[in-house]
Amino acid sequence: MPITTTLVPLRWSDMDAYGHVNNVQYLRLLEEARITAFAQWFGSGSEEMLQGGVIVARQEIEYLRPLVYRLAPVRIDLRVSQIGGASFEVGYEVRDPQDVGDAVYARAETTLAAFDLATERPRRLPQTERDALRTQLEAPVALRGRR
Repeated sequence: MPITTTLVPLRWSDMDAYGHVNNVQYLRLLEEARITAFAQWFGSGSEEMLQGGVIVARQEIEYLRPLVYRLAPVRIDLRVSQIGGASFEVGYEVRDPQDVGDAVYARAETTLAAFDLATERPRRLPQTERDALRTQLEAPVALRGRR
């Protein structure tokens, strides 16, 4: 299956007043996992993809269990769930590295839009980027609101 797994460390400052990883920090965790995945998906072209421009157009997260700070990193499984002409969607599951089964802290999906930073306008995904994304295509994560 074309699911990419990354390990992302937690930071002490990720905690909120309740001792859990703050919901806003999940966005940072997802971003770090996504940048790591881009390096795998696009290889040396990942810098071109990022420099050519890609922006977050939409973010959806379902928090399923409290994530408490610890020294062990979290495992984030990523997959591409949809590819359009100028955008694509990435799905995530945030887990413990050793957990098996359904022990998931959060599920999320990000819509990313290809963007020309010079003209500040959307751009079409070139065939090389589409081909790289297609190798990672998998069913979307099971967000409760979409069942």
